[in-house]
Amino acid sequence: MPSTAPRNRVVIVSPALADANNGNWQTARRWQQMLAPQHAARIVRQWPDALASDADRVMLALHARRSAASAAAWARARGAADSARGLAVVLTGTDLYRDIHASTEALQSLHLAQQLVVLQECGPASLPDALRRKTRVMFQSTSARQALPKSQAQLRAVMVGHLREEKSPETLFAAARLLKDDSALFIDHIGDALDPALGDEARATAAACPRYRWLGGLAREATRRRIQRAHVLVHASRMEGGAHVVMEAIRSGTPVLASRIDGNVGMLGHDYAGYFDWGDAAGLAALLRRCGESQSNPTGQAGRPGNLLAHLGAQCALRAGLFSADTERAALRQLVAELLQPA
Repeated sequence: MPSTAPRNRVVIVSPALADANNGNWQTARRWQQMLAPQHAARIVRQWPDALASDADRVMLALHARRSAASAAAWARARGAADSARGLAVVLTGTDLYRDIHASTEALQSLHLAQQLVVLQECGPASLPDALRRKTRVMFQSTSARQALPKSQAQLRAVMVGHLREEKSPETLFAAARLLKDDSALFIDHIGDALDPALGDEARATAAACPRYRWLGGLAREATRRRIQRAHVLVHASRMEGGAHVVMEAIRSGTPVLASRIDGNVGMLGHDYAGYFDWGDAAGLAALLRRCGESQSNPTGQAGRPGNLLAHLGAQCALRAGLFSADTERAALRQLVAELLQPA
């Protein structure tokens, strides 16, 4: 007969729910599925919710600042002034690289948590020494996709991210203008204009650069297929906690050109060869040119390194296992098991 033992109740607090369908929601939903059937996990925007009770054993709070009220309520319900039993706070990029340095609510969430979770290897370095002792790295995951054959006649790059300040689309706009006379290099840009002024800049760039296309927002499946077809993904962000799109590219066999910020280095590794300094459009353009050269002439040119695309692809392939569902599931279940242990 199947077991009738009650399942542990886990609350996942996400600032965004299904209607937003953003990274927070995707993480919350994936974790809910990974915890079943051992745990009964529900996703809420704020706790306590209508189903809250003393039977709630674990809270996984996504975003230190935006989930601060829920974390504080959890601690009060347990009479804890700090390190509330069963509470894990998951830090986003805005938490790590902005909010915990300016928001007392975000900082309070860190002290209330029994465990802190960061989503890439460089995350702990942004925390005070006293908090690093209760911090773990837990990579997120995405499904693997078969690498698709790439054109030898042209290089196709894609950048994915809504047009807003943190994603630094201006870097891509400027790089596209530097490359507008390169007839073998095409750039697709996917994302809604959350900042209307950046949408105007995207349209102006497309008018000036015939091989740059702003496609607006696309469905997730369509976006993943374009990542599969691209030779390289561009990720120019100024601030990241562990970008889904980077692991989607890695798990699709598409190498990445990324800004040298902690959130990207923590995903791709310190020795990765595809970095440009944040905001350095000329540096990005130079990397795209080198990728184009190595794609059309794989043996390299005199005085130049060999096939950069192949080298980046090999480096990404070595990281791909970090972002598998099995790896994330094991880390998540271990976290919950530790949160369930009695004091």
